[in-house]
Amino acid sequence: MSPDDFLLLSLDLAFLMVSAAVGLAFVRLIRGPSLADRVVALDMMTVLIVAFCGLFAISSEERAFLDVAVVLALVGFLATVALARYAERRMMRRAMSPDEIEEARLAEGVSLRPDERWTEEGDP
Repeated sequence: MSPDDFLLLSLDLAFLMVSAAVGLAFVRLIRGPSLADRVVALDMMTVLIVAFCGLFAISSEERAFLDVAVVLALVGFLATVALARYAERRMMRRAMSPDEIEEARLAEGVSLRPDERWTEEGDP
């Protein structure tokens, strides 16, 4: 077996394994059962798609796919941070009373009540 044949075989096996892993992560994304499971599955799918871009860059000998992989990795990281922050706030809201939620919103400078208007100085 020549080195080129070995590379082609390795790439085919890697594509197969990454595709199978994306399929399994998609099943976890659909089934859940919790939001944390879905966030982890989405993050795993992002990492696997980055790996797929890297494999495709090797097999096609096109370096542009590496740039796509880097950008996708950055976007995936930001999405994971945003979803983790959302999940954290969601859990905090479930543990807090409605009055405590409103106090936290006012402390952050955010109010959802239409009767409260903010001035330029930030005072109600």
